[in-house]
Amino acid sequence: MFAVNFNKTAMPIFYGKAALMTYLKSFKNKNTTIGFVPTMGALHQGHLSLMQQSLNENQHTVVSIFVNPTQFNNPEDLSKYPRTLEQDTEKINGLNPEIIVYAPSVEDIYEGNTNSETFDFDGLENQMEGKFRPGHFDGVGTIVKRLFEIIEPTNAYFGEKDFQQLQIVKKMTQKSMLPVTIVGCPIHRETNGLAMSSRNERLTSQQRDEANMIYQTIIQAKEIFQNQSAYEVNQWVQSAFNNNATFELEYFEIAEEETLLPCIDKLEDKNYRAFIAVFVNNIRLIDTISLK
Repeated sequence: MFAVNFNKTAMPIFYGKAALMTYLKSFKNKNTTIGFVPTMGALHQGHLSLMQQSLNENQHTVVSIFVNPTQFNNPEDLSKYPRTLEQDTEKINGLNPEIIVYAPSVEDIYEGNTNSETFDFDGLENQMEGKFRPGHFDGVGTIVKRLFEIIEPTNAYFGEKDFQQLQIVKKMTQKSMLPVTIVGCPIHRETNGLAMSSRNERLTSQQRDEANMIYQTIIQAKEIFQNQSAYEVNQWVQSAFNNNATFELEYFEIAEEETLLPCIDKLEDKNYRAFIAVFVNNIRLIDTISLK
C-alpha cells in the first residue's frame, strides 16, 4: 500500500518498501546522489536541519519516519514515544515538497519477525548508553542496515546529539561494507541551550526551562577539564546533581571520541567528549559536547 503524488505541491509518501524501491529505481543511475535522513518522527528543527543539509548536498532526499521497536529496552518508553505523522509530513512539506517520505509499518520492515540482528561494534556498544540500555544498539544497527538496503542512499545524515549512535552506525556501515557515507551534523539547541529532542515534548514548561542545567553543566565541565582530570570533573558533576531535586543523573562520562573508552589520563593526541544522561521524572534526556 502506498500513496504518492508527482506534482510539485505534494510530497511523495510511501508506506511500503516495494513501491518505494520501484520509485527510487526510476531515477537512479551512477551519477544520481540520494541523501537519507532516518527519523522516528516527532520532528523538530534539528531534524529539519539534517534534511536541509541533505537537500544542499544531494539531488534527491529521502526521510524515513518509523518508531523502531527493537531499539527500546523499556516498553513504557516505546508506548509513550510521540507519534505525529500528520504534523511531521506538514513540516517536511513546508521545508521542501520534493522530499520523499517513507513511513512504513512494523510489518513492512520486519515481515513478522520483530527481532534484532546481533552486531559486533568493536566494543563501542559496551560504553555509556550500552551499559544502561541492553540490546539498544543491536536494534539501531538492525533498522539502519535495513533502511540502507531499501533506500541505497549515497549519504546518510545523523545528529551529533546521539554521538555514540553516530559512531555505531559508522562502524556497522564499514563492517557490512555498505556504500554509504555517514555524515554527522551539529546539535540544534533550544534558546536555553537544551538539546532539541522529541522527548522534550513530554516536559512541562517549567521542566523545560530548568533543563538548561544539563547544557550548563557540560559547558562548565568542559571548562574544568582544561585544567583538571576527568575524575575531578566527574566528581564535580556528581555533586552538582546531588544538590538538585529535579534531575536524576544516570551517567556522566568523559570518553575518547573514536573508541568511546573512558578517559583515565588525558593524552594530547586524543579528542575527548563529555556525555551525559539525565532523568526528569521518567523522561530521559541526553547531551554531549566536544572537549577540544
